[in-house]
Amino acid sequence: MPLIELKGIERVFHLGDSTVHALAGLDLAIEPGEYVAVMGPSGSGKSTLLNLLGLLDRPNAGTYHLEERDVTTLTPNEQARVRSERIGFVFQSFHLVPRLTAAENIALPMILSGLPASERKSRVEQALANFGLENRAGHRPDQLSGGQRQRVAIARATIMQPAMLLADEPTGNLDRHTGEEVMALLESLNQNGVTLIVVTHDQVLGARARRQLAMEDGHLKHDSSLPPSPFPLPGQ
Repeated sequence: MPLIELKGIERVFHLGDSTVHALAGLDLAIEPGEYVAVMGPSGSGKSTLLNLLGLLDRPNAGTYHLEERDVTTLTPNEQARVRSERIGFVFQSFHLVPRLTAAENIALPMILSGLPASERKSRVEQALANFGLENRAGHRPDQLSGGQRQRVAIARATIMQPAMLLADEPTGNLDRHTGEEVMALLESLNQNGVTLIVVTHDQVLGARARRQLAMEDGHLKHDSSLPPSPFPLPGQ
């Protein structure tokens, strides 16, 4: 069964007198363990799709099944629990809590989920070791390099052992060498079974994924896992 199944997803925004169909009749299935790049220009719908997959937004119509569960019918509190336990986020600007140390930032999802202190401690120690951050455990984000901050963010995103990892322009604030290191780290997590979905406008970054989805005007214009359609999609 697919990890993710979207059917007939519509997301509409009203901006003044105009109506924007950010996603229009979107159907999509993603299997467990896939490595997918979502690409497209600004305004194509890729960020809206990311927000819906991450349960940060709700569709106006359609259904979203995650691990065979219709998460569009859940209450906000139920969605928040699914989000904290089954979905990891990696953002371009890291989104670390400035006053917390690296170890405390990594532990945050476990605190919010109510895991006991003893389990939090052992998991954080393991994560610090796995991500090469043992000597940065007590450092706050402003005492870390960009690459170290992104590693802390990835450690935090994966500490709850989520079903999928959503990465939004994960190398956007990094130099090319550091960006390569971060992508290699994300790809190693994918090789160990984590479903990885990367949203990017960078064609080189997107080409690293095993499957590419190209968005345009709220539609899925191209899916590299499917043969080309003989009929033009709406808007083409």
